[in-house]
Amino acid sequence: MSETLDASLRLLRAQAALVKRFDAALSGLHGVSLADFTLLLRLGQAPGGRLRRVDLAETLGLTASGVTRGLAPLERIGLVTRESDARDARVAYASLTATGRERLSDMLTTARQVADEVFAAPRWSPQDVALLSELTTRLGGTGLDGTRPDSRPGGSGRAGTPRP
Repeated sequence: MSETLDASLRLLRAQAALVKRFDAALSGLHGVSLADFTLLLRLGQAPGGRLRRVDLAETLGLTASGVTRGLAPLERIGLVTRESDARDARVAYASLTATGRERLSDMLTTARQVADEVFAAPRWSPQDVALLSELTTRLGGTGLDGTRPDSRPGGSGRAGTPRP
């Protein structure tokens, strides 16, 4: 097997393991999936806690219909609401409710705990985590805030030197 295919398959397996871990924690404590959490997190980071649905789809790498399907159960449980634009009836917004903001805060605590467990020392150093972030960014990944590591305040663009 080529090294590139092996690396790709390892990334996919690692991604699947991370999704399972986050899903287990988030669903067990908060009744949401990792996909739900990322959608809520993106809304929580948006100005005023709301985004046009098409913009939400773009930032999450989903289709508009995928976002609509993802928002429906979150609307039913009162975490998100649908808003229309007063000036353009074709534009629809997704907006966090007050309950959604409160629950998102709790979900963030859980997600941070899972991430801290996944990248705990001594298996992972801060430099390892920064390097992984940089390398996955090369594959097109960004943080949920849409930034690349080199665009963060104080970021140098270099996460560290690869180990031999």
